[in-house]
Amino acid sequence: MNEQVQAIGSSRTPTRIALLTFPAFEPLDAIGPIEALQMLSHTEPLSLSVLAPTLDLQSTALPSGGASVSGPAFGVALAPTHTFTNALASVEAGEEIDVLLIPGGYGARTTPTDGPVVEFVRRVYPHVKYVITVCTGADIAARAGVLDGKRATTNKARWRDVANASPAVKWVRTARYVVDGNCWKSGGVSAGIDVTLAWIKEVFGEEKARNVANRMEYEWRDDRNWDPFAYMFGDGVDA
Repeated sequence: MNEQVQAIGSSRTPTRIALLTFPAFEPLDAIGPIEALQMLSHTEPLSLSVLAPTLDLQSTALPSGGASVSGPAFGVALAPTHTFTNALASVEAGEEIDVLLIPGGYGARTTPTDGPVVEFVRRVYPHVKYVITVCTGADIAARAGVLDGKRATTNKARWRDVANASPAVKWVRTARYVVDGNCWKSGGVSAGIDVTLAWIKEVFGEEKARNVANRMEYEWRDDRNWDPFAYMFGDGVDA
């Protein structure tokens, strides 16, 4: 993060990306969008901050127990650049976050509503230009109150739990991704790449988004209503 920034809501092209991390976040939820944004960074001057409760490595590994037979023996870890406390101090001093990327995963579903992850999102949101949630990252944003009254979607395999926990959100069952205001929300895991490409298209133009997808050799699902997983994981899903 740089010390000199323009005011939130300015017409400056968004370039400052912040990735929220926490124990047991889903790896592709974070790395898929970051891959697309890193491709974009070859032609746009982007910067990336990795945020976490502490500066300890944040691992995707699941805890021991019923969630995974491998437990902490399998996972990858990211090194945070900023704690939540330092990031909040920066934004409250006038330093803008252009895009807050919120992944999901086991850690998103189990983090307490009154804990540091949800509280950070609640406090930082007024200082953020865009929010992109991936998978059950929408659960964090919803419990932070960010999505109240907004249309949103999430991982269809976890649909009922997430939707029931936040009835103030206008949940959209059949959607690859949903955009409402400055909040961009995707379905599960790989859908995070699609919503990020859609955001790139909106902000930087379709040509750049297509170029990023092609260089990734990724078949971009750019139809926001494409969602076979809503039917795969749901009973009586309305189109």
